[in-house]
Amino acid sequence: MEGQQEEHEEQKENRPQPARPLPPPAALPPGKQNGGAGDQGTEGKSPGSGQSAFSDPVYKEIAVTNGYINRMSREELRSKLAEFKLETRGVKDVLKKRLKNYYKKQKLMQKEVLNSDGYYDYICVVDFEATCEEGNPPEFVHEIIEFPIVLLNTHTLEIEDTFQQYVKPEVNPKLSNFCIGLTGITQDIIDKADAFPQVLQNVIEWMRQRELGTKYSYCMLTDGSWDMSKFLNIQCRVSRIKYPSFAKKWINIRKSYGNFYKVPRNQTKLTIMLEKLGMTYDGRPHSGLDDSKNIARIAIRMLQDGCELRVNEKMHAGQLMTVSSSTPLEGAPAPQMPRYRN
Repeated sequence: MEGQQEEHEEQKENRPQPARPLPPPAALPPGKQNGGAGDQGTEGKSPGSGQSAFSDPVYKEIAVTNGYINRMSREELRSKLAEFKLETRGVKDVLKKRLKNYYKKQKLMQKEVLNSDGYYDYICVVDFEATCEEGNPPEFVHEIIEFPIVLLNTHTLEIEDTFQQYVKPEVNPKLSNFCIGLTGITQDIIDKADAFPQVLQNVIEWMRQRELGTKYSYCMLTDGSWDMSKFLNIQCRVSRIKYPSFAKKWINIRKSYGNFYKVPRNQTKLTIMLEKLGMTYDGRPHSGLDDSKNIARIAIRMLQDGCELRVNEKMHAGQLMTVSSSTPLEGAPAPQMPRYRN
């Protein structure tokens, strides 16, 4: 039904329509037009001069421009985006959001009312793979068997580095056939892997070598809540170590995507997010590293579209909690190996 409706809308949009002029692009200041680091971060920010700044006429101009954009067809949106050398792929609502944010950033830059707060230098994308059984019985203990990290540079908007190590499970050392088929991780790979505490130490050393939390600010990002609140939480208990401080707060990209593009939760699955942004999955689904790379691609596109990805979830006293969007932006601490539990 949804596909038929989209097809019907597509047919309507392709009909010849009179052009709807936007405010003249020549009036906009020249700026980065490729969605680079200098362009990101207007969504959710308050102007540096406080709430009274919203009385500035620039906000009326932005509202008028948004009205023009709301009445544009998909082809008109794509044409205007191409004019500014912006990405033209994605569903109509995504294209609208992209163009609105471009105009908004240019107008605010012109008036110099952008918040000057710094942003994370890096985002570490993590997507664990864990032991599993078909049907996942409630008493089953999930243990991490793949620990990947994709290091996203928020200035260049490129994947700068990756980390990947497999982990030997302790409670269920023999993988189920279902788990092998789902993840592509074989028993032989697991048998040769290190236990989780050693892998975590390797992760921390890798992060330290890249000066995360010392020279460069960073935060963690996941696709959903369960990587940190469930898998890492359970794994730390199994391995009898405390929960690592660098992973206590993170960006749940599903929440960020839903809030930014105004879509319901059932449209924030990885493959659907990619599809709505005009992309397809690259690699093997349920490979932790490939999943992380695809999540990073979504994060890059969101940053290009003007979203300021911010920490929105945290672990506190062993419980998952939401972080308010009004909380000051703060990077994760320098990674340290957690102590063993008593």
